[in-house]
Amino acid sequence: MSCRWMGPKRFAVSATVTFCVISADEVFAQSQLPPVTVEAPSRQSARPVQSSQRAARAGSASRRAATPRQTQTQTAAQPPVASPGGRGARETATGPVNGYLARISASGTKTSTPIIQTPQSITVIGAEQIRDQKIVSKFDEVLRYTPGVIGGTYGSDFRNDWFLIRGFPAQNESLFLDGLQLFYTSYASWKLQPFNLERVEVLRGPSGILYGGSAPGGLVNAVSKLPQAEPVHYIEAGVNNFGNAYTAFDIGGAVPQPGNAQLLYRFVGQVQGGGTQTDYTYDNNFFFAPSVTWRPDVDTKLTVYATAAHNNTRAENFLPYVGTVTNAPFGRIPTSLFIGDPSADQFRREQETLGYQFEKNLTDAIDFRQNARFGHVDVYYTGLYGLGWATTPAAGDIARGNFYARGVANQFNLDNQLEYRFNTGPLQHTALFGVDLKHYAVDDRQGFGMGTNLNVFNPVYGVNAPFSGALYQNAYLTQGMAAVYLQDQVKLDRLTVVLSGRQDFVDLVNQNRIGADQSREDSKFSGRVGAIYNFDFGVAPYVSYMTGYNPIIGLNAAGQLQLPETSEQTEVGIKYEPVGLNARFSVAYFDLKRKNALTTDPNNPLFQVQNGEVTSRGIELEAVANITRDFKLVASYTNYDLFVSQDLNPALVGTVPTNTPREFASVWTDYTFSEGPLRGFGFGGGVRYVGSSFADQANTAQVPSFVLGDLALHYEWDNHWRAALNVVNVTDKIYVASCAVISSCYYGDRRRITASLAYKW
Repeated sequence: MSCRWMGPKRFAVSATVTFCVISADEVFAQSQLPPVTVEAPSRQSARPVQSSQRAARAGSASRRAATPRQTQTQTAAQPPVASPGGRGARETATGPVNGYLARISASGTKTSTPIIQTPQSITVIGAEQIRDQKIVSKFDEVLRYTPGVIGGTYGSDFRNDWFLIRGFPAQNESLFLDGLQLFYTSYASWKLQPFNLERVEVLRGPSGILYGGSAPGGLVNAVSKLPQAEPVHYIEAGVNNFGNAYTAFDIGGAVPQPGNAQLLYRFVGQVQGGGTQTDYTYDNNFFFAPSVTWRPDVDTKLTVYATAAHNNTRAENFLPYVGTVTNAPFGRIPTSLFIGDPSADQFRREQETLGYQFEKNLTDAIDFRQNARFGHVDVYYTGLYGLGWATTPAAGDIARGNFYARGVANQFNLDNQLEYRFNTGPLQHTALFGVDLKHYAVDDRQGFGMGTNLNVFNPVYGVNAPFSGALYQNAYLTQGMAAVYLQDQVKLDRLTVVLSGRQDFVDLVNQNRIGADQSREDSKFSGRVGAIYNFDFGVAPYVSYMTGYNPIIGLNAAGQLQLPETSEQTEVGIKYEPVGLNARFSVAYFDLKRKNALTTDPNNPLFQVQNGEVTSRGIELEAVANITRDFKLVASYTNYDLFVSQDLNPALVGTVPTNTPREFASVWTDYTFSEGPLRGFGFGGGVRYVGSSFADQANTAQVPSFVLGDLALHYEWDNHWRAALNVVNVTDKIYVASCAVISSCYYGDRRRITASLAYKW
């Protein structure tokens, strides 16, 4: 049996069980460019042309030949920008982002497609932006300047990464790595390291059409740093004001081979450890990610990669509403207070992956791709957490529960793709046929008991032992998924129409060691239709309709398996890439419905019920620009109406789900002097606004909005060195990030100052 337990962290187990940082001077060319002819790349990754004969074939009419009018349209939307391969080198869908602005993405279509030609909201955060903002260990911080996304919803907790997309939790089923799902349920969670990522792509709206079951709000696809022909030699070290230090490295290049073959390698890793803003809570982790790419010829590519990671920390927060959001008789609870017990608390994760990416160009018009990965994660978590005031706030005693969880999961993904480019009269087609296989298995054990109270005036530790009682959850769950999907991107002059469909078959087996075994089989079709029109002057209006499907792991209080979630969304928007300016502006309006949504069972908080329907509709605005090669900008604004539209409890209809802000905005910019006495010196900064949310289902307890400022100073010299000073929450504002319920509120990050020094050669 797998169920959601409203204990140490209130995140949903509803899920789809389907299974070198380089200086700005080197990464992109001058943004003010005259119009030139650029044809969109037809492959997901760049392939070297090995002979004049091959170059002629690549440009032949048999390979997606463009009419002059179509080429001009692409020119207006896509001025060429440089990549680490050299100024003027073409960007690829999985390669480095040039400055802050990505032009190409594969997340929306699984083909290398210009974002300006994709009828769906997509945001891409590149490694340079991650470096400038100095995001060291919390992956959800990568998303904090993204429209439609709230990261770090559980505050300064370092155990996991939590984020909402269009108002719905997405971390369990909508985290993908290199196009393959990193699903988790219960406490067998995965954690990504920001330093190992080339880019992070956020695809908003139901995306099961290509990826299978996922959250209705969208998904996050992180793209790993993998081998490239350009040498990479980079090392960095840093420390913050809480004494947490790290050292990271990124080493790669090519091994000489006879003939035209290529052998590339890359080694990325990081070691980190030290304290946090909460007493007795550390953030220790390391990871190592080797990868090798073999290209025996221009038409064949095989990349084999692996990762190994270890995380060690403790839980934070779980504080009552009175004493954090509002004053208790004694004032506010200190942000440094540790609610657990060092003698009993521990959160440890061991995580390994092994996978490969294979590409074969069968002809000039047909490509075959196969991506596979096996992942293993082992999470051990034990500790005490707050249950609210034991009596009255004036007494200062917080009741605590003693919790235990052990989640060991294995996941295998295999995605096969066949891409075929052809013409039918004036229509140009990019057809995609895929077979997607996933298998997930988790050994899930959980237990709960009462711990001693903790007095906030005089906390006493060392009096509790780790939980050792009877388990309320002990099961081995397996779920397999098989799916076929088909997509056609049809171009007629400036108009692109995308038609997608997917049929999923899902099988769940629950080997319950406490109760009776159960099994369930489900199948569902998901579809999408979208259209976008590219005007010569850079404006691209679009419209799309899509449906989603999300199988659920778990039982209700009556011991019945939960029904799958479904979703549907209509979206209209405009994307604009001005001619002569290396920038993109976009606006999107969406109407999204989540059906069979899970909420806590009011009669039994250890379980969930499916409460009917939740609606999210609103508007998102985004601006991303490399204004010059030295001046970069991202900005966003989100405002939506989120409410329960159907529920078994009529009193909840019209209410807003807890810990979910409905309005937020952000802007970040970075500038580096390239000439004069300040050459090499740069500075950046950002402002983030997060609107109010609620701490109870009845919406009577409000969590206030907050505004935070971030700052960056950096200096590069001798073409090798880079020193930086980054400050998160410059004013050291004390705020509550959110409250899941009245008894569980979470402080956000206090001021964090990180000094770093990097060297490349």
